[in-house]
Amino acid sequence: MKVKKTSTIKIKIGLDEKQVPVKMNWEADGNPNGPTKHESKAMLLSLFDKETKDTMKIDLWTTEMQVVEMDRFFFQTLRAMADTYFKATQNRELAVEMQKFVQYFGEKTKILTNPEE
Repeated sequence: MKVKKTSTIKIKIGLDEKQVPVKMNWEADGNPNGPTKHESKAMLLSLFDKETKDTMKIDLWTTEMQVVEMDRFFFQTLRAMADTYFKATQNRELAVEMQKFVQYFGEKTKILTNPEE
């Protein structure tokens, strides 16, 4: 396929003296209102290498990120991954199993309340 358009996503990480992330901003030029910077506390980036078939990843979070926020971040990410997996593969059975784990994770981290408790 021929590339008809390109888009750029920029991620800027501010580090402290120990090289620990303290600030994160990202922007994308595909926004119809123009590039807008968004501040974040955490990011997970996974890229699947075309040649090696390996997944390369960058996982960063700032010193401000609280455990309860990390729990919510992972809950939302896991839920989205299960949805994406289904859209990409149409494997309903496995996607449902993934969503069951997401439900379990949400209950264990108290993001979701379990009516039986």
